[in-house]
Amino acid sequence: MTLWIRLFVLALPLVAASSAQVPNYIYQKGDDGYACFRIPAIVVAPDHSVLAFAEGRRHSCSDTGDIDLVVKRSLDNGRTWGALQIVWNEGENTAGNPAPVVDAATGTLFLLATWNLGTDREPDIINQTSTDTRRVYVLASRDSGQTWSEPREITTDVKKASWTWYATGPGSGMQVQRGPFAGRLMVACDHIEAETKHYYSHVIYSDDHGQTWQLGGSTPQHFVNESEVAELEDGGLLLNMRNYAQGERHRKIARSYDGGLTWTDLQSDSTLIEPICQASLQRYQFADEGQSILLFSNPASKHRRENMTLRASFDDGRTWPRKLLVHSPMAAYSDLVRLADDYIGLLYEAGPDQQSTYQGIAFRRIALAELQ
Repeated sequence: MTLWIRLFVLALPLVAASSAQVPNYIYQKGDDGYACFRIPAIVVAPDHSVLAFAEGRRHSCSDTGDIDLVVKRSLDNGRTWGALQIVWNEGENTAGNPAPVVDAATGTLFLLATWNLGTDREPDIINQTSTDTRRVYVLASRDSGQTWSEPREITTDVKKASWTWYATGPGSGMQVQRGPFAGRLMVACDHIEAETKHYYSHVIYSDDHGQTWQLGGSTPQHFVNESEVAELEDGGLLLNMRNYAQGERHRKIARSYDGGLTWTDLQSDSTLIEPICQASLQRYQFADEGQSILLFSNPASKHRRENMTLRASFDDGRTWPRKLLVHSPMAAYSDLVRLADDYIGLLYEAGPDQQSTYQGIAFRRIALAELQ
């Protein structure tokens, strides 16, 4: 059965189905002593447990201050969730931007993240008036996220001295499956140049099962930052980015055919409208037939962070013919994962109405048949 026929048959019983649902919050404001939870990232661990990461912001929803990296774990493909676990607590400082990736060869789970002093605000770091700077770390787990190593700094390996602000992800990374770069672990990141203050997307990667990390290529043009990367059917990579270009309210994309060392010129994807926000890009591979689709999620609006939408592409992101409206009120950051039972998992920031965006982080299990 071809992929098109498979999806058509799956969708037949649900042609008239509605998509939007009440959010199933797994993190909410005020839980566990945190004023706010933001920046979702999700991954399926080698033991098939699902790990939902977030920033636990102790005193407010601000990007600055006392911020911990936290995780919740599901043992039943996202139907129920366990207690909050603190992965990295840096006291009054900021530990954030979770970007998890699994090495399928070794079973090790890596979490890329960033650190800065809680008193250093982003504008000060960009203007080089801060006390310290933005630093990059990696944590590892060899028991599917039950325990974690101490954070190991890799700043000098993946950040140029001429860069100020830096962010890993946010959102999950990937491992190249085919071709000359098979096995490469990769995480999409972004940075700001000190002299020009231009902001770019780039990738970092590991070819030795996470022992060392290297800096990959940056986009040739700027006005982009938060991004995710996915492998294409033709052996290339697709980088999908938040876009700040004046007058544009859609995503930017670039492709690489040398394992992420260089990227093509930025192109616009006018279908993927956005209000300037983070988004998620993941490949869903069908093991039995070797076919796959690309999945994309973001707040699909040109005006504000609302209308969390899941889309599917059957041609490596050139077109996006199927979509699902997951949450119509306010919504922002998200991350996608394929669950062990073949459902799609979507972890996303959402508010209960049109006035509140960051009430909490919700999770939804989605069948392919729901994409209309």
